[in-house]
Amino acid sequence: MEHFHASVGTEELAHLEMVATLVHQLTRDLSMEEIKKAGFSDYFVDHTTGVYPVAASGAPFTASYLQVKGDPITDLHEDLAAEQKARSTYDNILRFTDDPDVRDPIKFLREREIVHYQRFGEGLRLVQEKLDYRNFYAFNPSFDKPTGPNCK
Repeated sequence: MEHFHASVGTEELAHLEMVATLVHQLTRDLSMEEIKKAGFSDYFVDHTTGVYPVAASGAPFTASYLQVKGDPITDLHEDLAAEQKARSTYDNILRFTDDPDVRDPIKFLREREIVHYQRFGEGLRLVQEKLDYRNFYAFNPSFDKPTGPNCK
């Protein structure tokens, strides 16, 4: 599972690079009139047309978006949620554009989020199969090892 997390993490960084490249391509040749008309002025004042990771709401990216508890069940649910949130964002972007140069990479990224969601779901199922289902949420199998004469 750790290898899977590392490979998905690497792929997610590549996704960020793809989105940043797409944003750069869409904004690099904007005129001042286009910047003002698009409501891009406030962003331009702070970043010109540099790619700065910020939500559509204006909230800048923060490491607090990367949630981890060290508990496989909790972390896999967080991973599943993150993949679904990314997919929803891509769905929303696709609703706003008919430009194939935007749609094609976004559709590719959306497909990858679906695959990641499926893989994390498989990982969650595997973790759950290894747990004592009678005590499903009461311990962290990474840290809390069963003890006693009947334990494996």
